[in-house]
Amino acid sequence: MPSTDVVELILQDHRRMEDLFRTMRNVEADRASALQEFAHLLIAHAQAEEDEVYPALRRYKKVDDDDVDHGVHEHHEGNEALLALLEVGGTGSEEWDEKLEDLVAAINHHTDEEERTLLNDARENVAADRRSQLGEAFRAARAKYLADDCGDVDKVRELVAAAGE
Repeated sequence: MPSTDVVELILQDHRRMEDLFRTMRNVEADRASALQEFAHLLIAHAQAEEDEVYPALRRYKKVDDDDVDHGVHEHHEGNEALLALLEVGGTGSEEWDEKLEDLVAAINHHTDEEERTLLNDARENVAADRRSQLGEAFRAARAKYLADDCGDVDKVRELVAAAGE
């Protein structure tokens, strides 16, 4: 039975992102397909966190609202780095490699921080049944974004533009 604990689901996505980074760094691999999967996963994951998980965590006194705000800010930075890579075009150029490393740095920084702050706080302060409810809501929101082709370059561009307003 797969876990519905929201912390576990988020961690699973983080590990998948790391796997995709390894593929995108491998010149022998299908880097374009890995980037497409990554783009959809990143956007669906972050939007689902912002829709379902972050607002719920704000209600807990022992979860720092500043950590939640910081997470949202880092999602925007990740989206900007993703867009920059998506806009490069072909995967064989030096520019593509540079933009990939910018994306890896932004996302790894965020996932590391989120795991040490928000997810640890959630594990310690949010009851297991509530984490399970949040996991179901996170999974449903994530699926909705994935079904809507959320990692498409035009949709990522719209997200980045909306965040800048």
